[in-house]
Amino acid sequence: MGADADLNDVGVLRRREIEARILSPVVEALAREFGRERVLEVVRRVVTAIAEAQGRQLAQARGASDLATLAAALEPWTRDGALEIRTLRHTDRELHFDVTRCRYAEMYRALGIPDLGTVLSCNRDFALGGGFNPRLRLRRTRTIMEGASHCDFRFTLDAAPATPTDGSAP
Repeated sequence: MGADADLNDVGVLRRREIEARILSPVVEALAREFGRERVLEVVRRVVTAIAEAQGRQLAQARGASDLATLAAALEPWTRDGALEIRTLRHTDRELHFDVTRCRYAEMYRALGIPDLGTVLSCNRDFALGGGFNPRLRLRRTRTIMEGASHCDFRFTLDAAPATPTDGSAP
């Protein structure tokens, strides 16, 4: 695979499985050496930093960072039935949907590492959204990964900051 290959040629579910198969034994070895909580916190920080950068790259590649663009960009995450989504509201300022099936959670359970699913997948969502658009807010109160019947994604785009008309700083 060349350096310019598009990662989206491989669905995100498959990428997460490859990552999990590599990272799980590394995390376990480091946890034995340095303590599980400490290692998981480092992994969380690294994964969310990557997700934030990917959000910025996604907005740049798409040439926009509005909710319509975000909704259209979900395909790599849903490819091959990886997520089943029920859209509840989609306006210029809100994108609300429930994930009713999550094959990511199923995959982490099948690999015997359900606890890493939140760290390696779910934690990315907030950071990716913030990188995609700093005015984008995500509220999520439950996930299938953590045992809920569905994941409740509630994206809201904050109003643009007011710009003063007199030239002074806001």
